[in-house]
Amino acid sequence: MSKLIPWFILIGFFSLLILSVIFISRKVSFSLGLASNIPMYLLFSGIVIFFLTAGLGLINSTSNSGHLIYQIATISMGVYLFLLMSVLLTTLIHSFYPLKPAYFGLSLLLFTLGISLYGWWNAFDIKTTKLEVPMKGLQQEIKAVHLTDVHIGHFRTGSYLDNLVDQSNQLNPDVVFITRDYLDSKYALDYQYFAPLKNLKAPVYFVDGNHDHATQTRIIKEMMRKAGVRVLDNQVDEFMGLQVIGLTHMLADRESINMHASANNPTISETLPRLSIDKSKPSVLLHHSPDGIKYASKSGVNLYLAGHTHAGQIFPFNYIAALLFDYNKGLHQYENTKIFVSQGTGTFGPPFRLGTRSEVIDIKLIPSE
Repeated sequence: MSKLIPWFILIGFFSLLILSVIFISRKVSFSLGLASNIPMYLLFSGIVIFFLTAGLGLINSTSNSGHLIYQIATISMGVYLFLLMSVLLTTLIHSFYPLKPAYFGLSLLLFTLGISLYGWWNAFDIKTTKLEVPMKGLQQEIKAVHLTDVHIGHFRTGSYLDNLVDQSNQLNPDVVFITRDYLDSKYALDYQYFAPLKNLKAPVYFVDGNHDHATQTRIIKEMMRKAGVRVLDNQVDEFMGLQVIGLTHMLADRESINMHASANNPTISETLPRLSIDKSKPSVLLHHSPDGIKYASKSGVNLYLAGHTHAGQIFPFNYIAALLFDYNKGLHQYENTKIFVSQGTGTFGPPFRLGTRSEVIDIKLIPSE
């Protein structure tokens, strides 16, 4: 049944999209005093078709025109959702306090503008989330910074990365873990977007993610290494007595279905047993998506760091993400393994956050009996 959930969501999404066009068109027609809904049906149908086709078709465009059209399309995607929220809210108010068409339209405008501005600000306001994890076998305290879903591309470029590096350095980490989706577009496939990582004042580990694969993972890894980053491709490294296990983005097992991971690659269940993991020593596993926790636990992993979910990024998709992922955000316990899922530092698609947060994770690993 769980394998059918993505299909149900896809069918439900397009059904709701059609209904939203009808609903918004009628309410906007009312606010403008139009005798027919047809002009608004055509307008909003065109907007939806535009942001779906351009948003999906131009994500990896490297031209300036494609870059601009993609930005317009994805921003309009987010604003459309906020307009729908505003229509629902204004309609609710209208049911208790009838509004004249002009005031109905003004309310739609103000609510949509307010939510859009807040969502934009919230997406780029990167907060620090503190996390303390006791770990058996650890000989000394280790401070780590966890970055994931950085998503440098059409909306986040050089200044964003410089600020992220500065924010990380201010936390004085011993090590930095980057769990994938560093880029989300070939538009940023340039070394200038990797060079600032040299300014991090701690060793850096990186594992790739689904957007890195869709962009050009081989080149990304080369640029990471050029910037002095340790890339882990299904490998184990030791840092201050801590085993750092890095997996490329993969399925949990052969029974799993995930549109973001290739069925042609090895799985977590197949890969972890092949690695030289010492269960008597403390360990942290780096993997992009929070999958395969039972295999991590079986391999003796103490802490599993992941991202990928964005916690849904924009309300109400946070509830959908919670259905799709057993671990959507925050710290959880599975048997003897803790798993922490970051909401990510960046965003994908519409550059907005509503009901979620952009975050840098400040981790303190504490020796425990």
